[in-house]
Amino acid sequence: MLEELQHFVLAVERGTLTEAARHAHLSQPALTVALQRLEARVGARLLHRGPGGVVLTAAGAAFLPRARASLAAFADGQRAVAEVEGLHAGEVRIGAGATVCTYLLPKELAAFRAAHPGVRFRLRELNPLAAEDALVAGEIDLAIVTSPRGERWRDDPLVLIASPELERSSEAPFVTFPRGSTTRAALDRHFPEADVVVELGSIAAVKANVRAGIGIALVGRSAVEVDVEAGRLVIVPDPRTPIARRLSLLHRGRDRLPPAAAALRRALLAKRPARAR
Repeated sequence: MLEELQHFVLAVERGTLTEAARHAHLSQPALTVALQRLEARVGARLLHRGPGGVVLTAAGAAFLPRARASLAAFADGQRAVAEVEGLHAGEVRIGAGATVCTYLLPKELAAFRAAHPGVRFRLRELNPLAAEDALVAGEIDLAIVTSPRGERWRDDPLVLIASPELERSSEAPFVTFPRGSTTRAALDRHFPEADVVVELGSIAAVKANVRAGIGIALVGRSAVEVDVEAGRLVIVPDPRTPIARRLSLLHRGRDRLPPAAAALRRALLAKRPARAR
């Protein structure tokens, strides 16, 4: 049954039975038989097959996310058993936003790895929607994102920053992120009159442009603490800031976390600031 689910998902992802069979190292007739066997077990036709490739039926579209979730659950089980049995030291897959990946997680992961040197991390920079999608699909174990849901990890309010040399900072144009990020959404909501002159994809690039005097920016306070202390940036007073921002730890359930991911979750929550508990 597991292989049949894998072949079904593979056929959808590859678009044709020929490509799916080649990727699965099967003959096309063997792959077709496997799909027919799955359809017989499900009791419905899952794919339309034609010269242009395969297309999901309505039943197939309903079945696809469950098939992917089943495969992800089996993979989680394999990893958990392997870790418990000591076959390898474990792996934790994490999705988080740019500020968390760059400024908040590195010290936490370094401390955890010092205590567990064999653990391997796969850290992906993702916006909240992409992180939650990856979590549901079983592609990551933990997501750390701006969200009112999940387990509160810490607060990282948004503040306005500028170069110390920039005059009339509160009236300056804005350097910001493209639409789709939570920080840009907050800017559009709280500063609808903002004159956006530069859009950049990374927090480091945003800060560099602000330091150069191109404009001001709305960013997480944790991303600029060192720059402010060093005098490279200043926080601009504004009645609309700081804007509260909660960073939450999301997962598919504590009982579904592999051992290494469960241990990291406990470590992160144990070290969170008291005000975030």
